[in-house]
Amino acid sequence: MKEPPTAGGSAPAREGDPPPPAWALILGASSGSGAAIAEAVARKPGLDIFGVHRGRYPDTARELVAHVRELGRDIHLRQADASTPEAAEAGADELLQRAGPRSVKLFVHAIAGASVGRFLSEGPDRLHPRRIQRTFDCMAHSFVYWTQALVRRDLLAPEARLLGLQNPLDETHLGNTGLISAAKASLEMYVRHLAMELGPQGHRVNLLKFGTVMTPALRHVYSPEALARLEARHAAMTPAGRMATLDEVARFVTVLAGDDAAWFNGATIDFTGGMTLKLLDLVLNP
Repeated sequence: MKEPPTAGGSAPAREGDPPPPAWALILGASSGSGAAIAEAVARKPGLDIFGVHRGRYPDTARELVAHVRELGRDIHLRQADASTPEAAEAGADELLQRAGPRSVKLFVHAIAGASVGRFLSEGPDRLHPRRIQRTFDCMAHSFVYWTQALVRRDLLAPEARLLGLQNPLDETHLGNTGLISAAKASLEMYVRHLAMELGPQGHRVNLLKFGTVMTPALRHVYSPEALARLEARHAAMTPAGRMATLDEVARFVTVLAGDDAAWFNGATIDFTGGMTLKLLDLVLNP
């Protein structure tokens, strides 16, 4: 008698069979850090990619699909808002159908979608409740929504890695980014508590903190002149004399996905290159 198929549509593994494909789930996969990480982990350690994106960068999304397939890996991009509980449930259902249970080796939360402004302003930059809720859903709560959805469907592979992304605004302040700082602080607490809950099952939950990197979104927001000033200021305050690159961030994620990083858990890993070390010196000795 044949064994019944599992939820992923494949027969149960037998002794001597090769391991099933391992997948990376990446939210915000079509551009910026999400796309760079997707391509890097497809190359090493060789993960298939399930990405979710809003469709704002269709050209880079197509490029990502082509690059991942050139590496011999499978890729599926879901175009949808990933920030709500309903989006997490629907996305996890689609992932289960595509990849099967216990398939997600790496989960990277790289969603952007924050509002900048001031809490007490009466002008157009006022952070009203709808903007506050949206920012927290995108940058913090969705990490929990998707983790819950993955666990409920038994989608996490043995010793899975769950990774949120952080910035240096927990160390310093930028006038109109208070809402971003607050949301990222919540994300950090979520990471710590999920690390305690998932740690006994062998999974690892961490936060990777890095500074400004050049992304399509950054180039869309700033003029070439403003970008040049931004790079010059980062060169002045960073010990290395330059900004980090997307490739450097992505390659470090491949390290975190590997066995050598298995003891990181509940950690905020500083990958800023000492970006904030010289701020006081720059103020006092301009």
